[in-house]
Amino acid sequence: MELTKENILEALKNVEDPDFKQDIVTLGMVRDLTVVGKKVSFTVMLTTPACPMKEMLHKASVNAVLHFVDKEAEVSVKMDAEVTSKRGTGKAVLPNVKNIVAIASGKGGVGKSTVSSNLAVALAKTGAKVGLVDADIYGPSIPIMFDVEHEKPMMTTIEGKSYIVPVESYGVKLLSIGFFADTSQAIVWRGPMASKALNQMFTDTDWGELDYLLIDLPPGTGDIHLSLVQAVPLTGVIIVSTPQTIALADAQKGVSMFQMPSLNVPVLGIVENMAWFTPEELPQNKYYIFGHGGAKNLAEKLNVPLLGEIPLIQKIREGGDIGRPAVMSEGSMQEEYFTLLAQRVAQEIAIKNREKQLELNN
Repeated sequence: MELTKENILEALKNVEDPDFKQDIVTLGMVRDLTVVGKKVSFTVMLTTPACPMKEMLHKASVNAVLHFVDKEAEVSVKMDAEVTSKRGTGKAVLPNVKNIVAIASGKGGVGKSTVSSNLAVALAKTGAKVGLVDADIYGPSIPIMFDVEHEKPMMTTIEGKSYIVPVESYGVKLLSIGFFADTSQAIVWRGPMASKALNQMFTDTDWGELDYLLIDLPPGTGDIHLSLVQAVPLTGVIIVSTPQTIALADAQKGVSMFQMPSLNVPVLGIVENMAWFTPEELPQNKYYIFGHGGAKNLAEKLNVPLLGEIPLIQKIREGGDIGRPAVMSEGSMQEEYFTLLAQRVAQEIAIKNREKQLELNN
């Protein structure tokens, strides 16, 4: 068959995106197609740089041209990404932020901030533009986890109004109440004061362009959570739990709160932290200290995805304590687990955005 743009596009219709159940041509993912003699080049535009199927789609695209058009073609495929958003135009709050994701837990002590910080860095490592808000007003920990507890945000003026400039660390833009308070003093605020402080982190901050803005919420269900939903349009929420029965019971309450008709925030899924203990010297061993399979069973019961299982690894705790998120350790187990989590979260966000777009089109 002759090497023409039309024939190549026809061949690429045999490459299906597994998430969207349509071919990459119909989805508009094929860009910048050129044909010069035997040389074929084009770009496949993914919905996120953290796409877990990048290699599969690359290989399938090359094979489609060789198999259906010309086996002697020289095929060059560039894999690029354009993060999708379900937010419409004319957004009043955070207009340059594509996706806003809250990370919550039914109770404290489940490692929510650890998951938030490593997830943010993992997404940033893929090339995404990422921000992280530490909304745990009473116990901010993100500044310590990013080794910036002594930093003070700068101010900038835009069109005559002053805005806070987030602190940057490991490729992530950060903002926390911990930057504005004495780290040795307790923050004692009533609900309205805490909610006002949280709102300022969104309305009075120059976040710039972001693909993902993660919000590390305080544990439980309360004023801060309700204020957040009213203040910013959330793409979805991630619930963090451990396998313990009591933690899962609280996680279920957290899911129920966000699914209330008055809030109606999509639950992207559940992350099981401390899923098992793995000693560094015995990386193949798994010890289920807090129980086994609890989050998986809860996810199935609530019909939401299980986004990932993060083991209890000493290096993860140490990374948080020294201000270097564990996902920064190249080639480590912890990097692998958090990278997989980032891919799964980005995938779920892209699916939700696609579903919303189809609803609007219909």
